[in-house]
Amino acid sequence: MSSTCLSIGATPKNPDLTILMPCLNEARTLSTCIDKAQRFISRRRISAEILVADNGSTDGSQAIAAALGARVVRVENRGYGNALRAGIEEARGAYIIMGDADDSYDFLALDPFIDKLSAGADVVIGNRFLGGIAPGAMPVHHRFLGNPVLSLIGRLLFHAPIGDFHCGLRGFRREAMLSVGLHCEGMEFASEMIVKSALAGLRIEEVPTTLSKDGRNRPPHLRSFRDGWRHLSFLFLHCPRWIFLYPALSLLAAGVALQAALYGGPLFIGGAGFDIHTMLAAALFTIIGLQLSIFWLLAQYSAWANQLVPNLSPAAKLLTSQRWEWGFLLGGCLLAGGLAALVFQAASWSALGFPGLDPQSTMRALIPAASAVIAGAEVAMASLLLQILKIGYARRSVIEPPSLRSTPPVRSAALSTLT
Repeated sequence: MSSTCLSIGATPKNPDLTILMPCLNEARTLSTCIDKAQRFISRRRISAEILVADNGSTDGSQAIAAALGARVVRVENRGYGNALRAGIEEARGAYIIMGDADDSYDFLALDPFIDKLSAGADVVIGNRFLGGIAPGAMPVHHRFLGNPVLSLIGRLLFHAPIGDFHCGLRGFRREAMLSVGLHCEGMEFASEMIVKSALAGLRIEEVPTTLSKDGRNRPPHLRSFRDGWRHLSFLFLHCPRWIFLYPALSLLAAGVALQAALYGGPLFIGGAGFDIHTMLAAALFTIIGLQLSIFWLLAQYSAWANQLVPNLSPAAKLLTSQRWEWGFLLGGCLLAGGLAALVFQAASWSALGFPGLDPQSTMRALIPAASAVIAGAEVAMASLLLQILKIGYARRSVIEPPSLRSTPPVRSAALSTLT
């Protein structure tokens, strides 16, 4: 690939790098951002283009960008994610560095991103907390609550080594990013890029970057609570084990253990006594836990089948690989066993005489039997539903997405010589 200097106002047909700027009414700052990007390109002597993904500006931003030599792509569908997805698709460079067009990020200081990408990183995220945040550049509740908490949750759920999930300055291999399947339309797109890159096994690194007070004379497009909730919900919806599986296992363990402990009689701990009322609550825990575990399995499979995640977790892969008849048989055995226990109990009660039954003894046997009936029906029907989903998936002839790490990253000759 070529490594000639990009002249002001010229856009190479096959550049190594695209500097992408999403734009919505940024006439006040856009020219400054483009000028800085051009000076950076000239200094590093990279074959590059500047691409402005305009999301419906009405202040003349498009004309400003075109006059300064940037390429403009018009994006009709509103939203931060829509603008960036369109820009990534339209970019001509093998590598992309994206950043907001409000002059809060320094396009003269992109060297760390170039260096990491040329060394083989697939995704490079800026970290404003390491690089420095100018006074007034970030609201207090974003700096000390929103960003740190959401970033911490993202690291815990997806093991992504990123301290600033929402930094808008980031670089990546275009081919890799297109392969992970980005769909989000709004601000949660920032989280989606990192989450899906982590799930796909891409090499993610971060570099310090600075954040300056933006040059706008209007409120930012970001809405703290609305967009914060979108980020949070996206994180949890793409990690269903935290919503379904872990609560399910906790409830199942507590429910089964309590029912087993109380089956032989009341239990006294200190001054507190536990009897059939606690046993009934334990049965409720068991049923809810089983339902949540089924929801987890169905959510895992549906997300994989619709290519929202690149692969199944080992446990889900093991369970879904079994023939559905085994699950149906297990559910049938639980159902039959519970019904048999209920019939046996009914026969015993008939011999004793129904009016004189002692709830302490009858409920102690009835609760586990009823739990088995409900659990058996749920397992059997869930197995049938999973089979229906698998048939629908097979008919679409969708092949499981391979790990993106199975193919080594294509390193740009131009970028690799600039370290």
